[in-house]
Amino acid sequence: MLNNDIMIRLRYGLDIKDTDMVEIFKLGGMNVTKDDVRMMLQRIDEDEYGEEIVPEGYIRVNNAMMEQFLNGFVTFKRGKRPGETGTPPLTGETVNNQLLKKVKIALALTSEDMLEIFDLAGVRVSKGELGAILRKEGHKNYRECGDKFARNFLKGLALKYRE
Repeated sequence: MLNNDIMIRLRYGLDIKDTDMVEIFKLGGMNVTKDDVRMMLQRIDEDEYGEEIVPEGYIRVNNAMMEQFLNGFVTFKRGKRPGETGTPPLTGETVNNQLLKKVKIALALTSEDMLEIFDLAGVRVSKGELGAILRKEGHKNYRECGDKFARNFLKGLALKYRE
């Protein structure tokens, strides 16, 4: 799944405005304009041959940009930590794992809340599976979060927060 798709789904699920998106990027250490945000949030279509039709001016969100956005999202929702200066360093962790971790922190979700979100999307997840995905990369029980898992989490977020 493209990082742009993740941002589109997260924005829709939590009803984040364009001006808030600009502020979130700023808090994550990246300056963008409302026009930049709009160009990031455009969808890529495919023609009848499966070739991508990329809109003019489209901005593809790379992993570093996505991590900055997620860091800014945590700060936007929770505020800066006491004594923290600047922006957090980039970890290089997989985007899907970061997405689950950072959204959990930003929205102050418990594991039970996350299991409920997955349940809303029609996915049964055990506490052990969720714990493995939320672990630090390099831990013996760490598990990489797949696209389908992340997509279902975003779907569940939309169902929960856009009722």
